[in-house]
Amino acid sequence: MQLMRRRSIEATIAASDEPQRQLKRTLGAWDLVVLGISVVIGAGIFSKAAAVSATQTGPSVVISFLIAGVVCALAALCYAEFASHMPVAGSAYTFSYASMGELVAWIIGWDLILEMFFAASVVAKAWGLYLDNFLHVFGLGGVDEKGVASGIHNTVHLGGVTFDWGTALLIVVLALLLAVGTKLSTRVTGVLTAVKVAIVLLIIVVGFAFFSASNLSPFVPGPESFGESTTHATTMTQTLFSWLAGAELSVGGVMGILAGAGTVFFAFIGFDVVATAAEETREPRKNVPRGILGGLAICTLLYIAVSIALSGMATPQQLRDATPDNGASATIITAFQLQENAPTWATQVITVGILVGLTTVVMVLMLGLTRIVFAMSRDGLLPRGMSKTSEKRGTPVIIQVGSAVLLVIVTCFFSVDVLGNMVNIGTLSAFVLVSFGVPLLRRRRKASGQPEGEGFRVPWAPALPIISGLLCLWLMFQLDVETWLRFLVWLALGFAIYFGFSYRNSQLGKHPEQIAADYREGVPTAAGADGGPRD
Repeated sequence: MQLMRRRSIEATIAASDEPQRQLKRTLGAWDLVVLGISVVIGAGIFSKAAAVSATQTGPSVVISFLIAGVVCALAALCYAEFASHMPVAGSAYTFSYASMGELVAWIIGWDLILEMFFAASVVAKAWGLYLDNFLHVFGLGGVDEKGVASGIHNTVHLGGVTFDWGTALLIVVLALLLAVGTKLSTRVTGVLTAVKVAIVLLIIVVGFAFFSASNLSPFVPGPESFGESTTHATTMTQTLFSWLAGAELSVGGVMGILAGAGTVFFAFIGFDVVATAAEETREPRKNVPRGILGGLAICTLLYIAVSIALSGMATPQQLRDATPDNGASATIITAFQLQENAPTWATQVITVGILVGLTTVVMVLMLGLTRIVFAMSRDGLLPRGMSKTSEKRGTPVIIQVGSAVLLVIVTCFFSVDVLGNMVNIGTLSAFVLVSFGVPLLRRRRKASGQPEGEGFRVPWAPALPIISGLLCLWLMFQLDVETWLRFLVWLALGFAIYFGFSYRNSQLGKHPEQIAADYREGVPTAAGADGGPRD
C-alpha cells in the first residue's frame, strides 16, 4: 500500500483550478489580520484567564499566556512558510500532503476537523450561556448567578429534551452569511471585530482602575494555596506529564504554570484558520504570512494585558469564593462583579462585547471547518460530491449547510463542556506535524532538484521548526490523561474511515502523475508501466 504517497506542490496548486471546485480570491492582508483577531479573541480570554488563575496558577497565569503565545508564534512561522508556497485551501492538511504523505495528511485533516468542529461547538455553547447572562444583566430574563431561569432564556424544553434555540439561530445565520460569500462575511466580521477589540481595551482600562499590586502576591502560589478540593487529582484528571513524572499535583508552582499553559492555549485556537483561506487570498505569498503573524502578535499583546489586569483585580481565592464550583466557572465578569464601586454600565458593555466576540469566533471557525472538509473532499479522501462550489458565489454550499446542521444537533442538544481540551490536543497535533514538515519539505525539494520558490521562509531553519514541534509536543503533554484517551479513540475512528473509504477513493491514487517527483523516483511501484496505478 502506498500510504506515504505525496502530492507535489505544483499538482496541489493546479488542483485548485479545477472547474466547479474553485474558490474566489477576494481577500487582502488586512482581511486576514481581521480573520485572525476575530477567531482568536473569544471564549479563551473571556473565561479561561480567570478560571486558570483561580484553579491552577494564580497571578502567574500571565506566564502561562506568554508560554502559550511563544509556542503559537513559532508554529505560526511554519504555517506562514507553507501557506505562502502552497496558497490553497486545507491549511496543515494540504501542507502535510506535500511534505509527509497521504496517511499523515489524513491524520492532520481528521485532527483539524476535530479542532474546528468542536471548537465551534464549545464557543457556540458558551455564546448561549452569555446570551442568558446578557438577558439577565439587562432585565429581560436569562439565568442569574444562582442558576435560576426567568423570562426569556436560551434553553427551551421540548418534551424530555432541552434545546438551545438562541445558539441554533446563531449557527444558521452565520452559515447563511458564509454561503453568500467569504468577502461579505469578512466585512461583517470586520465590524464585529472592531467592537470586540474596543471591549477588550475597555476591560484593560477599567481593570487597571481597580488594580491592586497586593493581589499579585504570591505571584507563583504553591499547591497548598488552592485548597484540597482544587489540588486533588485522579489519574484521569492529571496532566500526562505529571502522571508520567510521578507528580501528584498539576496546580500551583511550576507544574501549575505548565498545566496552565496547556489550558490557556485554547485562547489562541484559530490563528491557523487564516491559512485555510489562502486559496481565497489575493497575492497569497505576501498577504498570508502578514495576516497570520500580524493577527497573532496583536492578540498576544492584548492577552497579556488582560491577564495582568485580571490578576490585579481579584485574588485566586476571591474568584473561587465567588463561584459555586470553586473557580472553574470564573470569568472576566466575575472579577468585575467583585469590585464594590465598579459601574454597572461596565458589566453591561463587557457582556455585549463578549457576545459580539464569540459571534466572530464561531463564524471564522465555521469558515475553517468548511475549507478543511472542502480540501479533503476535492482530494477524494471524503466524498467528492461535497466539494462542488456555487458558480455564482464560489463557496462550498453543500459543506456549509451540512456542517451547520451537524453543529446545531451537537451544540444545541448535548453538553460539550468537556471537549475544550480535545480542541487543544487536535490543534497541537497539527502544529507538531506542520513544524516538522518545514525542514522535510525543504530537504525533499532540494534532493529532487526542484526550486525553492518565492515566498516567506522560516528563519534559522531547521532549528526553529524543530524547536517549534518539540514545544507543541510538550504542551500536548500538559493536557490531562482523559483527553489523551479520547484523542486516541478519535484517531482510531479516523483510521477506520481512511482504510475503509479514503485510500481507495483518493484522487492521488487515481492520478499518479500528481505524485511528487522524488517519491516516484524513490518508489518505482508508485505507477504501472503504462502510467496507470498498480492494483
